[in-house]
Amino acid sequence: MNPTRHLSFGSLRHALSSLFQHLPDPRQPGKVDYALHDALMSGFACMFFQDPSLLQFQQRLEEEKHRNNLHTLFGIHDTPESTQMRELIDQVDSHHFRPMLPTYFSRLQRGKQLEQFELLPGLHLCPIDGTQYFSSPHIHCPNGLTTTHGNGTTTYCHKVIQAGIMHPDHRQVMPLMPEEMSNRDGGTKQACEVNAAKRLLPKIRQDYPDLGLVIAGDSLFSKQPFISDVGSANMHYIFVAKPTDHICMMAWLDTYGVSRMPAKYMVDEKGHQHIYTWLNDVPLNGHKDTLRVNYLDYRIICRDKDGNESILYHNSWGMDIIITHKNVELLSRAGRCRWKVENECFNTLKNQGYHIEHTYGHGSNHLCLNFYLLTLLAFYVHQVFELTDGLYQACRQKFGSKPHMWETLRSYIKILVFDTWEHLLAFAYTPSKYALSFHPP
Repeated sequence: MNPTRHLSFGSLRHALSSLFQHLPDPRQPGKVDYALHDALMSGFACMFFQDPSLLQFQQRLEEEKHRNNLHTLFGIHDTPESTQMRELIDQVDSHHFRPMLPTYFSRLQRGKQLEQFELLPGLHLCPIDGTQYFSSPHIHCPNGLTTTHGNGTTTYCHKVIQAGIMHPDHRQVMPLMPEEMSNRDGGTKQACEVNAAKRLLPKIRQDYPDLGLVIAGDSLFSKQPFISDVGSANMHYIFVAKPTDHICMMAWLDTYGVSRMPAKYMVDEKGHQHIYTWLNDVPLNGHKDTLRVNYLDYRIICRDKDGNESILYHNSWGMDIIITHKNVELLSRAGRCRWKVENECFNTLKNQGYHIEHTYGHGSNHLCLNFYLLTLLAFYVHQVFELTDGLYQACRQKFGSKPHMWETLRSYIKILVFDTWEHLLAFAYTPSKYALSFHPP
């Protein structure tokens, strides 16, 4: 039930420790109470167990048993107080976290875990979307976004463009390094997202130089300048094409005639009709230098008991992948897969115990984004477990939900010290195998 060694918790944690140990530390050596590694790893441990009070409980264990799980599981030698941890993490420039995500990705590739995530031969789907991870009417910094509302109030927030490798048939998401939005990106939400995404594309290509990628996203990305940037990064794309955003293209299609377009019809087990209509080599806009895209329209039609039809789902996309009768279903599912960034990544981080919108501290420099990145790294490790760790998967099945499983694991590490992550999981899975007895004092 154990994962491959290079994908085990110990190996993944050691890789992260190595990164933290080699980060530049601006402090004077003689005035250092806690190592930068210990502060960063303490933050990661809190995110890993989804418990902002983790340090406090482990300090109590240390006092009682002269051991604690921060040391045995995470290699932390001296546990800082929460305030000290935040002060140290605030000083670390966020770009230092970047190498860790490609490292985990390459380990999954080495274990051949990513072959099942190929959308098409040699191509992986990479949806992008924006998310907010901090908001306050009072706390702000130069790196944040500022919104002035109609009633005169102001909201300060932090947002990123997040990308991730995923597949329509799998729940797991492999997150990539996000790109932070800033007030310099424009005055509207759409401008902020697009400009941040433009910076993100070459960074993704630098991190994953040989990876075939299909970028997927909302209609705001399906404009010629951004599509050109995708091509410059040697990537493919599948972007939503809303009729209201592409009036010229829709007029061209109307003139061409829907009846002349290739189509595919299917009926599912519920009796819903799935209609795929497509056309390759369509002008994106009305300009002379317009790009030519491949257009796909997909709708689901349902009938009530009286035979009346209604549209259950309707969407359309523009892409550079040639659409055929054989791949049209897969491409429509890939287009819809952009919602997995929201559902499987953002919603999990917000509602499945990670609480990315909870303020673990804003700081003066990089604290806010660094806690988001530590949370993202913890989420990544958990995604690796879901793919490779049989014991973790058995525990997930036993406890039924992620929140229940992590609540149980947190309760155990508050009172017991475990030598390894595997020992903790084994105990959680079958605690009756361990002869534990408690005697009143």
